[in-house]
Amino acid sequence: MAVIHEVPVHPQARFFGAGPYPARRAAVAVVAVLAGFALTVIWSAPFVDSVIGDSVANGLLGYDAKATPISGVLAGTLFAFVSGLAGSFTACNIAAFGAVAPLVGGQAAEKRRFATTLKPLGWIAAGMLTVSVVYGVIVALVGTRMPQFSTAKTTGLSPRSVQSMVAFGVVGLVFLLLGLIALGLVRNPLAGFTRRHPAAPLVLMGALIGGFLIGRPYPLFRIMFRSAAEEHNVLYGAAAFALQSVGNIVVMAVLFLLLTHATGGRVHRWLAAKPARIATVTGAALLVGGTFTLLYWDVRVLGRLGIIWFPAINW
Repeated sequence: MAVIHEVPVHPQARFFGAGPYPARRAAVAVVAVLAGFALTVIWSAPFVDSVIGDSVANGLLGYDAKATPISGVLAGTLFAFVSGLAGSFTACNIAAFGAVAPLVGGQAAEKRRFATTLKPLGWIAAGMLTVSVVYGVIVALVGTRMPQFSTAKTTGLSPRSVQSMVAFGVVGLVFLLLGLIALGLVRNPLAGFTRRHPAAPLVLMGALIGGFLIGRPYPLFRIMFRSAAEEHNVLYGAAAFALQSVGNIVVMAVLFLLLTHATGGRVHRWLAAKPARIATVTGAALLVGGTFTLLYWDVRVLGRLGIIWFPAINW
């Protein structure tokens, strides 16, 4: 009599459609999309960018980040990291927190050793830094001719706005697709590849976070962008953009480590009690982040310009 061995599912593969799935996955998807829509409506860029972002940057740097010119390469690299950290909660970066759920869910079936939890962060960093370093080099070589540098308006939208809409639109759509795959509502087209390379989902997530810089219009990022573009130093460009991305994920990484190690295992036990919860939490988080990113950077922008109507609460 032949013995059938069950092939274990790698924890990180679960948010790429390996199941098990919640019984009401369609309902979970609808609620998550509505939550992303609600977040788009109530989001206040002036409060987040100025009250939170500028305050954090000014406090860490010890001077007015917007009013003080970057004095050199060393100052620019420090500014890059601090401005990335200060921009953690801006609309440009909020989707990065959608990665926390896949990270925590991926650890639910593993031993909670500190080194084990650092490994998925390393894979995310690998994907993120590949994109941000390459883009930093391109900015240093092309300089101020980059579309992201231009604010000239010809049809109501500046080249910088168009680039933001394209970049964040693509990121938002990919997040939505990942969320639907995590819930089992869409088949994973790369199932075989992810089985052979279980770290691939994390590398992709990192690449998407690195892609935020390609569309980012955050004022403090624009200051760093101008500095890198005018210096024409590829090492400075690569380092500055890499440190900006690292700053973007510090809070996310700390949150993940706290949920993993500072809760006495309660989060892991709750997820492991019903394995479908991993797909539920992961899929919902990705759908909220994807919906917000797509609606805020594409649809709400058109609403702000009066091209279409989109509800927004200004505060």
